[in-house]
Amino acid sequence: MNEMLVSEPMVCDSSIHEPALAAEVVALLGATRPSRIVDATLGTGGHALLLLREVAQARLLGLDRDSHALAVAAKRLGEFGARVILRHRNFADLARVMEEAGFEAADAIVADLGMSSFALDDPARGMSFMREGPLDMRMDRERGLRAYDLINEESEEELARIIYELGEERGSRRIARAIAQARREAPVETTGQLREIIEYAVGAHRRGGIHPATRTFQALRIAVNDEMGALRELLAQAPRMLAPGGRLAVIGYHSLEDRQVKHSFRELAASGGYRLLSRKAIRPQADEIRRNPRARSARLRCLERVP
Repeated sequence: MNEMLVSEPMVCDSSIHEPALAAEVVALLGATRPSRIVDATLGTGGHALLLLREVAQARLLGLDRDSHALAVAAKRLGEFGARVILRHRNFADLARVMEEAGFEAADAIVADLGMSSFALDDPARGMSFMREGPLDMRMDRERGLRAYDLINEESEEELARIIYELGEERGSRRIARAIAQARREAPVETTGQLREIIEYAVGAHRRGGIHPATRTFQALRIAVNDEMGALRELLAQAPRMLAPGGRLAVIGYHSLEDRQVKHSFRELAASGGYRLLSRKAIRPQADEIRRNPRARSARLRCLERVP
């Protein structure tokens, strides 16, 4: 298995979560018996493991921004030896990484855009308002601005814009105003502090069961990691890196992601050279949601390059 990874974290059961829509991904991508598979969001290797077991002799290139998740995936996929190549890279560089790894084209590409339990459940990453930790939120902890930097250094107007546009939060101005007021007294340093500020600004409870901090934390995470910019690059590069007959499967979890994937796929299908494998997004079945509640908002779309 290529490329040494950083220090290996201790692997626990909570690190190895069930990948969303796994059966559907394997059915769609495994149907063509691909020999070259790319997992653009490897995480701890859930989809990759199932695809490699489904398709004997297939080679897989796995990318992820999280070096610790990659170390977990390396252990899980160790049984496949040289069939697996791992890279600590952003999928915004997909075409370049594929070329460097000797993948001139792929027969199957999968991208699961959701946050892995590995990162979400680690308090030190600051991804969740449900766990006390530093305001970090970086997927790649070796580079980039932290959520702390945005919260304490951006203007009130820019914070309101980020929270509204990336979190689709109607109370964005009130939340940004409350943050600006709080940081005048002292820097906002933890997820718990930010959660309390948001609850003060818009109330502690909302109809529909969603916590009032959910959309703001989503917006900050997207901004910190430039997730929408990376997705635009993925959707520009991945289709042209497919071999004829190759398939691209993307799983989104919120409307911003899914809308971008849907529009991109439809434009490609309308232009010729590609076709949609389902008219509507594929959603998880009730039994999967019971087993894996985090899959409830998953939406799978799949595109095929016409042979």
